[in-house]
Amino acid sequence: MSAWLDILAGTPFWVATLRVATPLILGTLGVLLCERAGVLNLGIEGIMVAGAFSGWLTVYAGHGLWTGVLVAALTGAVFGLLHAWLTVGLALSQHVSGLGITMLATALSYYGYRVAFPKVSTPPTIEPFAPMEWLGIPVLDEQTPLTLLALLLVPLIAWGLQRTPLGLAVRMVGENPQAAEGQGIRVMAVRTGAIVAGSALMGVAGSFLTLSAFNAFYFNMVNGRGWICIALVVFASWRPGKALLGALLFAFFDALQLRLQQAGDAVLPYQLYLMLPYLLSILALVVMARRATYPQALMKPYRKGER
Repeated sequence: MSAWLDILAGTPFWVATLRVATPLILGTLGVLLCERAGVLNLGIEGIMVAGAFSGWLTVYAGHGLWTGVLVAALTGAVFGLLHAWLTVGLALSQHVSGLGITMLATALSYYGYRVAFPKVSTPPTIEPFAPMEWLGIPVLDEQTPLTLLALLLVPLIAWGLQRTPLGLAVRMVGENPQAAEGQGIRVMAVRTGAIVAGSALMGVAGSFLTLSAFNAFYFNMVNGRGWICIALVVFASWRPGKALLGALLFAFFDALQLRLQQAGDAVLPYQLYLMLPYLLSILALVVMARRATYPQALMKPYRKGER
């Protein structure tokens, strides 16, 4: 117990928690946008890999860090457009399309890395984003601008979904696309736009790993974060504010297990510490999912004119 208290009392622990949470916040917001429009996007895992690789490669080629973020977002948007064409335009299975995009994006990224660096045994490095020491806010001043961007996007997306005509259109096509069509809303266009925007955020989430958290691209560096984001959307009941809470909760447990493994008086096998964030997150997910109100048209193909 003393090890737990010592860990929680230190600022570095909370810095690590927010750092771990950042790609989860961005990815969860991306999934949330897609699903509020009625489309499940299981391509997030591969899109994050592609965003991580394309953003890092852009900076390695000599361009700026924010240019790398933009390229990562565009990469995500391209895969999102492909997913939208398959699921919205052709009304194909959202599960199959998403898994196919995950495999395609991951394979293309790994292939591109091998082609670009055929004889490199150690991944080349770049100069990542520097902490915002000028900010003067404890914990936050040790983060990078992408963390601040993620935190600012939460209230912005929440306001956009609840207070703007475009947000109302997104929610309508996710709840009742037939009624939305009757009100003159172009359902397929709104769904496509939401998928592209959400996928762009997924690409940015991946770029955080290579441009902020680390300074190189590694295979398997996304390590299931995309699947966690999908679960966090259910935990959050498709609300941005709760999505932030869920991402911080998972990051808290993840950072805690890392610190407990490093503690000298740890008495439990390290495998139990590795399982801790997933077990507790599953428990929270089960509790919250029973009361979650999901978009009624989620995963239901829509064809114009059908009733």
